[in-house]
Amino acid sequence: MASTQSIVDFILEQIDDAGIVSAKKMFGEYGIYCNGKMVALVCDDQFFVKPTVAGKNFAASIAEGSPYPGAKPHLLIPGEKWDDRDWLVELLKH
Repeated sequence: MASTQSIVDFILEQIDDAGIVSAKKMFGEYGIYCNGKMVALVCDDQFFVKPTVAGKNFAASIAEGSPYPGAKPHLLIPGEKWDDRDWLVELLKH
């Protein structure tokens, strides 16, 4: 199932303070970029952030999941965290 543009737009708005953010459509899903580097994916209207050691420590209570079959685990950001703009920006800075 493809992700909706409105969800991608909302996430981009929420993480705007992390740097220069953008999204690129990829096979019906989206890669999320910050300062030219892919940092996350939106797949099936779910938000997956690439894990780093610092990011995993910061978001220790966040579960991991695979954005698509065969993908490495990513931090699966639950919908209730999407409204916490400061938290999302801090996560991406880690």
